[in-house]
Amino acid sequence: MLLVDGPELTIEPPTPRHSASTNSNRRFRLDNDQTQQLIAAYQAGSTVYQLAAQFDIERRTVSAILHRHNVPMRRRGLTDNQIDDAERLYQQGWSLARIGNRMDVTADTVRARLLERGVAMRDTQGRPRTDASSEAGELR
Repeated sequence: MLLVDGPELTIEPPTPRHSASTNSNRRFRLDNDQTQQLIAAYQAGSTVYQLAAQFDIERRTVSAILHRHNVPMRRRGLTDNQIDDAERLYQQGWSLARIGNRMDVTADTVRARLLERGVAMRDTQGRPRTDASSEAGELR
């Protein structure tokens, strides 16, 4: 259940699009009431990630639903203070994913903001990247 200022929004579980016997990769379709609940929750301040978890759907599906219903999207990046914190945590050895989880953004968002600040990225073993490995990482 999602609590917002004002009345409570009760979110119903999604309806399976296919029977459970078809396969384990079931897809869900939100009915009209659930779609309206999703839109209302987003407009009340819930993030795409929170809604994806609540409705048990992909975050891209949440975005697609909002776009399809012409709901203006919030671009939620990192503030300067959050980037300062992310830089400090990264220098302390935190992973991009861990920082992203803490700040409710993707690891890619954290990486992009740190690169803008000129922070040297580590390789997957935590070592400073060499010029060759930095270039390979940039091409991905």
